[in-house]
Amino acid sequence: MVDLAEKEMDNPTFRSDTVLSDVHLHCPSKRHLMVRLNAVGQPVFLSYFKLLWSTEDLASGKHVREVTTGREHQCRSGDELCDKDRSNVKKEGELNSEGVEALLDDDGDLEVVRRPQSASAEDLLRDIVCPVILMKGKEDAFEDEERECACSDVVKIEHTMATPLEDVGKQVWRAAFLLADYILFKRDTFRCCSVLELGGGTGITSIIMGTVAKRVYCTDVGEDLLAMCEQNVALNKHLMESGGGEIKVKELDWLKDEFCTDPEAPYSWSEEEIADLLDHCSVIMAADVFYDDDLTDALFRTLYRVTHNLRNSCTVYLALEKRLNFTLRHMDVTCEAYSHFRNTLNDLENLQDGKMKYTVEPIKLDFCQFLVYERIEQL
Repeated sequence: MVDLAEKEMDNPTFRSDTVLSDVHLHCPSKRHLMVRLNAVGQPVFLSYFKLLWSTEDLASGKHVREVTTGREHQCRSGDELCDKDRSNVKKEGELNSEGVEALLDDDGDLEVVRRPQSASAEDLLRDIVCPVILMKGKEDAFEDEERECACSDVVKIEHTMATPLEDVGKQVWRAAFLLADYILFKRDTFRCCSVLELGGGTGITSIIMGTVAKRVYCTDVGEDLLAMCEQNVALNKHLMESGGGEIKVKELDWLKDEFCTDPEAPYSWSEEEIADLLDHCSVIMAADVFYDDDLTDALFRTLYRVTHNLRNSCTVYLALEKRLNFTLRHMDVTCEAYSHFRNTLNDLENLQDGKMKYTVEPIKLDFCQFLVYERIEQL
């Protein structure tokens, strides 16, 4: 993917080795605050993600989905559309039927209609999201946001918006929101569990899990990334206070066969923490970590090694987005990273070593959406 990177803050240039996550574009009512530069000189932004649920809804078991858009809230209860949705669906249908037709220009070439001609100016209005550049150390610049987000239904995440491929863990990805949605929907399933996240990145999924689980080991690799993750855990400690959950940020390198136990190394494991993980872990999760075949192989080796040493059986939750790309090798649109993931997953399920048995079961994505993001069909 090609992204807009910044040579200077006011002089954007295109670079082909940069990867962009568009999750931050789906927060139209929020500003993105650049709070600092990280250790490698990347701009770090602070975004606020509102949880679209109430404790009353969860307690009553109501199937309520709220999706915030730029102009309104759309609500669905079960499979029924509210009146506002019905009118919107009808209106969109009318625009599609009236406004789209094949047109030719003066030379006889096809003229592409980019939006329905009958759409009014009001229909075409969109909220514009603009980054707000702040100077590091200007704490008073956050006062309004801190007052607005002091409640218990907002997640604050520091992240980057564009990185080289090796630093994609510093961005926020859709599959992390999808897995977080499932955790919120199945809160009772994860209550008081001990959880391991592989490739935790910014930590948003571990933070959501930390609102219900007893202990979460959020793992990744890279001191700069782990420091960002630890900062995000600290920013959201108020979310975990009521449930008494604990999140520990640790290094776990899939390319190594052992846990890092060097006491001099940051984010290393103590012998007590390793024993606690192996004795009590019942849930392992990973979100959007299947984008490189070698790393996919390494993750499955780590997954096997960890589960092989657990005292109890566990459930592994994997969330990902299938990314379609045109390749010259196939001369077609393919999804090679996903195909390799599926093949490796099948190998794990068919594994027969006399000790371990893995079963794979897909989860239907018809559960409630509790965070603002675009739940596309490729998730």
